[in-house]
Amino acid sequence: MTANGSAASGFFGDFPVWRKLGLQRKPLVSEPAVERAERLANLLASIVESSDDVIVSKNLDGIITSWNKAAERIFGYSAAEAIGQPITLVIPENRQSEEREILTRLRRGERIDHFETVRRRKDGSSIIVSLTVSPVKDAHGNIVGASKIARDITEQKRTLEQISILAREAEHRSKNILSNVQAIINLSQSDTPESLKEVISGRIQAMANVHSLFVETRWIGAEVSAIAKQELAPYLEAGHERVRIEGLQTVLEPTSAQAIAVVLHELATNASKYGALSSAKGQIGLTWSRSENGQLVLRWIELGGPSVSAPERRGFGSRLIEGTISALGGKVLFDWRSEGLLCEIAVPT
Repeated sequence: MTANGSAASGFFGDFPVWRKLGLQRKPLVSEPAVERAERLANLLASIVESSDDVIVSKNLDGIITSWNKAAERIFGYSAAEAIGQPITLVIPENRQSEEREILTRLRRGERIDHFETVRRRKDGSSIIVSLTVSPVKDAHGNIVGASKIARDITEQKRTLEQISILAREAEHRSKNILSNVQAIINLSQSDTPESLKEVISGRIQAMANVHSLFVETRWIGAEVSAIAKQELAPYLEAGHERVRIEGLQTVLEPTSAQAIAVVLHELATNASKYGALSSAKGQIGLTWSRSENGQLVLRWIELGGPSVSAPERRGFGSRLIEGTISALGGKVLFDWRSEGLLCEIAVPT
């Protein structure tokens, strides 16, 4: 009420608000129930047809009663081909029991959420789907059928499987790398801590170098000449014809390639300190070929360096080379000739 006692709600003095404003009052018209139901049904049908997921319906006998555009695209059957057919049309023979179990659960009023299974296309190919099945009831609450939504998760599953394979492969490679590093540390020794650090660092760097080659080939392996050029790079510069590399193109799988990289690093290090590469006129020849039994045979020949003789006991470098190659099932031969070391390595490939 206003201060003078007149009604304030909807009126200015004696007249309604709409009349004071010169408006005509229009009666509220509600949408007829039948038209509203029809509009909502059309909206629902449009949503179903435009969905990227398969949306189909079936009766309690498993007969298809509706089939949307996504079902046509994914399964390959047109609506005309599918409607009236049993849903087993898209179920592989070895999974027919799934449909019996689904129908049994539907009759009990149960809903089935995100059931992953395999279904069959018209062309016979298989896809992996995630199913959600819900009971459909009539106006009296009786279950008369089911709606089924199927999402194609084939690519998703393939991606997850690929990730799993890569994870297992990464684990295997990591263990292999750590095992090799541990072997290098165990076989390394020097007179001073700094010298020992340098030795271990160089050997691990050789492993790191060959891993960069693996990346280029997506871990297929590494070519022998590429490994050799990496480890002998300082002696392959233009104008320095101190190293000759020759051999047929041969790709080694990662484990063997890693071992050869460490061995070549060890031979080059020894040659630079005590052998042919410690002399200005010294030369190295590295060749490789296939033996009759299919093994890869590498020959390391040093010439023009200081006169050498067989050591009284095996050094840590020799032990590292022998241990690395024997782990591959291969063999190493050292021939300490006066004109220079000859090292022959045979490994299975």
